Amino acid sequence: MTKNILFEIGLEELPARFVDDAQKQLEEKTKTWLDELRVDYDSVISFSTPRRLAVMIQAVAEKQQTIEEEIKGPAVKIAKDDEGNWTKAAIGFTKGQGKSTEDIYTKEIKGTPYIFVKKKIVGKETSELLPAFDNVIKNLTFPKNMRWAKETLRYARPIRWMVALYEDEIIPLEVTNVKSSNVTYGHRFLGESITITNPEQYVDMLRQNYVIVDPNEREKYIEEQLHDMEKEKDIHIPVDPGLLNEVRNLVEYPTVFIGSFQSSFLTLPSDVLITSMKEHQRYFPVRSHEGELLAHFVGVRNGDDTAIDTVIKGNEKVLHARLSDAQFFFEEDQKHSIDHYLQKLEKVVFQDKLGTISNKVKRVVHLTEHFARLLKADTNTEKVATRAAEICKFDLTTNMVNEFTELQGIIGETYALKFGENERVAKAVREHYLPVQASDSVPTSVEGAFVSIADKLDTIVGCISVGLLPTGSQDPHGLRRQAIGILKIMHEKGWQISLESLLDIAYDLYQTLDIKQNSFDQVKEDINGFFRLRMTYMLKELAVEQDVIDAVLHQEIGVISYTIEKARLLSKKRHDEQYKFYQESFVRILKLSKADNPTKVDESIFETSSEKELYRMYDIAKEAYQKAKENQDALDALNQLDKLAQPIHEFFENNMVMAKDETIRNNRQSLVTLIAQLIYDFADLAAIEWKQQQL
Repeated sequence: MTKNILFEIGLEELPARFVDDAQKQLEEKTKTWLDELRVDYDSVISFSTPRRLAVMIQAVAEKQQTIEEEIKGPAVKIAKDDEGNWTKAAIGFTKGQGKSTEDIYTKEIKGTPYIFVKKKIVGKETSELLPAFDNVIKNLTFPKNMRWAKETLRYARPIRWMVALYEDEIIPLEVTNVKSSNVTYGHRFLGESITITNPEQYVDMLRQNYVIVDPNEREKYIEEQLHDMEKEKDIHIPVDPGLLNEVRNLVEYPTVFIGSFQSSFLTLPSDVLITSMKEHQRYFPVRSHEGELLAHFVGVRNGDDTAIDTVIKGNEKVLHARLSDAQFFFEEDQKHSIDHYLQKLEKVVFQDKLGTISNKVKRVVHLTEHFARLLKADTNTEKVATRAAEICKFDLTTNMVNEFTELQGIIGETYALKFGENERVAKAVREHYLPVQASDSVPTSVEGAFVSIADKLDTIVGCISVGLLPTGSQDPHGLRRQAIGILKIMHEKGWQISLESLLDIAYDLYQTLDIKQNSFDQVKEDINGFFRLRMTYMLKELAVEQDVIDAVLHQEIGVISYTIEKARLLSKKRHDEQYKFYQESFVRILKLSKADNPTKVDESIFETSSEKELYRMYDIAKEAYQKAKENQDALDALNQLDKLAQPIHEFFENNMVMAKDETIRNNRQSLVTLIAQLIYDFADLAAIEWKQQQL
């Protein structure tokens, strides 16, 4: 027989951005908790609203599984004396497990024999185990926490009630002086207290009290209302997935409404209007079917449509005030010039040890110029990129960006065009912030990419140089995000330059600055390790295994697109049975090679034809490999190495590397090391766990 379980944590309103992750955590931690308890169940369903996190466990077994567990004791040499009798250690071990020495048996672990006993652990009643769920509740984590009253628990928001039901029985729990019960609460204004007598009632009873506990259902309900409104008003409502997700987590019972604002505000840049609506008020903008922005907005109320006209008027009043401010700022900003705003940057601190934003801009200009030359950009492209770098931050001191920080770059492009800058320059000013998030696109223009990397690399190298290396979850300057942005741009642009070549330009610049920095060797080690971790993350996102990642990153990160291509290729070969022949020859070479540089190979003292053939094939493969590497063709490069596999096998079949004659031995070791260096240049193939060996 099975039963259902319901746990609900009632809270003060959670920030919308906390809700999804908290719900996911609750579901995953509940499953882990049940598995660790050895309690069988059919499914775990989680729910969330701004005021509650809940989980329903369906068809739960009434008893833990009974298991037989193997218990490891001391090594046999400790468990027995010289006469072969059981020692006190062995006797004490068996007594502690409720067994006797007659129950002992032995097994070897890594060549050492140990004593073991088997112990039967009888399962407990599930009802006895459920009060421990309080640990699941306490172990939920949030981006930011608080404490309240005299409580020591740090949590996103205060806990106000808890529901804990095992069918109709209340599970005794207590967290922060809040005791569990079978009473929950409906919508803050439209609902009432609800007594639940069975977990299966939960969803329907809350819906009757204006709470939709399934966030996906709330989202679908919002979308349906938006579609209905589009048909009714003959309009188009572009739905931003991020905004929709946020809105669904702001309400428990969504009701869509439409409001309007003065058409005179449409003279403002559309980005200003949309940002005012979306970022500040969580409204959806409205467009005509031709894509023209209209003087309307769509909001989502937390409740039903009672007195909806009053709600609409209130929202219109708030938006009018915001747009009036925006219009004033927009007009005031245009009374000055770009040079005026650049001068103001001299008084804005970027970071205490790294100076002002004006100082940063000068560094960005320097890096941009050098990157353009390294990538052999034409004169006009370099000129455009340099000008974009010079003015890339000017909009930070405008009234508009001061009020609407989300518009940095966007306002920069708008104002740059109004102040007469080249369109390519203006576009690069906007694009240099990209990608802002991991899912964002990279700059489309070459100039935007140059300035973006220069800006991000300056921040990373600068911060780490003065000791601001991110630790744990702390990354106040967003260095991890910016590093991923650099790697992503280099990959998508297909730049055939190494990451290290860009870093060297930044290192050279920082060595000339009058800034107190950590030692150069330490800075370089920290930055290389930092980027290696980001590259590892990027490769894992592409489903590349850790051992393959270690293999391709064993020397340097190199050309991003080439490194990624190598990793993907080796990830496939790792499981390919047909590649075993090649892999075995390469790994054998790597294991026998010397770490230091080889002496010159002397062909005149080769004793066998297999030695001569291997060296001949090495000369051919080396030249072809280098050409493939220059073309950034990983498949061709590996194919050239593969041509050495047969000669390598024949070499080892017919030659003893560690020959008695020292001259012959050193010559063969040098040959092996030369070939190993060529293989290492591609990847450390010995670091890969070749799965085809297990087939």
